[in-house]
Amino acid sequence: MSQIPLILEPEQLAPLLEHEEIRVIDLSAPANYHAGHIPGALGLPFQALMAGTPPAPGKLPSVERLTEVMRAIGLTPETHIVACDDEGGGWAGRLLWTLDVIGHKKYSYLNGGMVAWKNAGLPLSTEEAAVTPSDITVEIANDAPMIDAQQIQQRLDQNDLQIWDARSPAEYTGERIVAMRAGHIPGAINCEWTQLMDPQRDLRIRTDAKAFLAALGIDGEKEIATHCQSHHRSAFTWLVGKSLGYPIKAYPGSWSEWGNLPDTPIEI
Repeated sequence: MSQIPLILEPEQLAPLLEHEEIRVIDLSAPANYHAGHIPGALGLPFQALMAGTPPAPGKLPSVERLTEVMRAIGLTPETHIVACDDEGGGWAGRLLWTLDVIGHKKYSYLNGGMVAWKNAGLPLSTEEAAVTPSDITVEIANDAPMIDAQQIQQRLDQNDLQIWDARSPAEYTGERIVAMRAGHIPGAINCEWTQLMDPQRDLRIRTDAKAFLAALGIDGEKEIATHCQSHHRSAFTWLVGKSLGYPIKAYPGSWSEWGNLPDTPIEI
């Protein structure tokens, strides 16, 4: 079980479903989950992974709330979580990032999610998954892949941190305003999250992701901090960066925090 890759293809997952250590968590829209999911998969609403409080709803919930969520999905130190969703990896990535934040390293992403699983003609179920809650206690890991606004500001002039802005070009340039202030973090490189998905391959991560990012200037030579508006889209870009072996963290406050602070530096 220790050899399960981070990026898992549907055909690789199918024979693993009989193993009790495998727990598939489906973050698809509830209607899509109920219409048909991977046998044994547990549905999880994405709201469980976010604080939900303005102005930065994408920040982590409290440790107490995270403990409740992880107990409810039956997480134990032996559990290998496989995350999937119906949108190309944002919410699945958010779950895997959260697991990494609490120090749980046994996890995989179902490449292409439910789009790829269904198009591969693999089995679906409409039965509710029965899960025995665990008694795990959650805490934030010392090496959590997370960075905050203050840390980013302190490093902007050090030339040792690269900002990957996963929002749309219109948000990046300030044309679309979704906070008190518009624009982007100085020096940030814009690569919208959907550019890393291959619509010709059922929304799998594009096979040339490394070269594509390198052409934009994101090559893993520096530590990367990725963000969007609420650390949903950037949860997928974090996952892609991690799959490439890049030193990458996420800024969960994202633009909903940065753009609503009065004194953060901004470029247009």
